[in-house]
Amino acid sequence: MLRHVTSAIDLTLGDGAASLAFMVALARVPGLRITEELTLRVGDEEVVPEEIPTAHHGVIHALEVAPELSGTPLSLRYRATVESTWDEIDAAHDDEDGTEIIGEAGGPVDLLMYLRPSRYAEADRLMGMAKAEFPGLSGEELVLAVGHWVWEYLSYTPGFSRVTDGAVECLLARQGVCRDFAHVVVAMLRALDIPARVAAVYAPGLDPMDFHAVAEAWVNGAWHVIDGTRLAPRQSLARIATGRDAADTAFLTSHGAWLRLDSLSVSAVSDPYLPKDAHGHLLRMP
Repeated sequence: MLRHVTSAIDLTLGDGAASLAFMVALARVPGLRITEELTLRVGDEEVVPEEIPTAHHGVIHALEVAPELSGTPLSLRYRATVESTWDEIDAAHDDEDGTEIIGEAGGPVDLLMYLRPSRYAEADRLMGMAKAEFPGLSGEELVLAVGHWVWEYLSYTPGFSRVTDGAVECLLARQGVCRDFAHVVVAMLRALDIPARVAAVYAPGLDPMDFHAVAEAWVNGAWHVIDGTRLAPRQSLARIATGRDAADTAFLTSHGAWLRLDSLSVSAVSDPYLPKDAHGHLLRMP
């Protein structure tokens, strides 16, 4: 299976120095063969960002911008092709044990992290609701039931939620975007003692096309994808970043001077065909 992905970001830098961190490149997951190109320009000058490895094979491209560049346009262009066979993917998944290493000098990230409440997945506030909605269920049956419940309970509404909204706000409004659906799935599962995390992905077949967010649940000894929106087939997803919630997986983080996002475009295509997904069974991300 081949997947072709691109992203383009255009910014205008504000007054003062700024530290930028982009997470748009594909995660360097074992079993995948990735050909990629990332170009970053500040004004007319091409610059080389620092590559910083993150958890679960992700990579941040970081850039420090001097204050004298205030008002300068910045552009990022990324394109990649990722190839894999299901045998290679299965072999990589077979090595999973729920534990990974952050970067070259980091420490272990174990399943305990993905049982804890987090900034956007307030599992502690949803424990009563989760137990009332899913009594007597466990394991695979519980994971699939939560995904189906979120798909039925929430309405996907582009542009609806605020960047500060978490799972609780989404449930109160009963609508949101993909990251909101993922946060609700993750929060409900953690409230029911199932480790769960958020993955930012490129998603062939997604409409409207954008960066996409899905949940992953640790069940039957492996991580399985749950997409509460059901807007794209899970078989063709391509991982960018993985973490507790959107705070760990944002495509752009900035500190210091303000930024203006002038444009953002994303594309993702599965070659030679787009798989079909009934979403009624467990599936691991390619």
